[in-house]
Amino acid sequence: MSSDDRIVYSTEKGRICPACSNPINQCACRKKKLSSGDGNVRVSRETKGRKGKGITLIKGLNLDAATLALMSKKLKVMCGSGGTVKEGNIEIQGDHIARILDYLKTQGIRAKRAGG
Repeated sequence: MSSDDRIVYSTEKGRICPACSNPINQCACRKKKLSSGDGNVRVSRETKGRKGKGITLIKGLNLDAATLALMSKKLKVMCGSGGTVKEGNIEIQGDHIARILDYLKTQGIRAKRAGG
């Protein structure tokens, strides 16, 4: 077995993380804390790398992964569109900056519009 060969699945343990060689549910590298940001929450519209389709991007929320996922779900329902959480940022499909800024204000989160 060479150094490039890694176990990715075991019938005993299930899926194995290639980075830390632990089972996925016990993976140490995936449970790293998300970027804490600089404390400033910014809401912007972005189209880069999406073939012209725009998303609303919320950056800088200092929340753990579970709370971030719950907030993402609430925002998606409120906006009536899809979205995801990537690298500690919430992405909502479409241009919903004003609606999201109003929601964050009602939640007591100081956020500002970023970009043009």
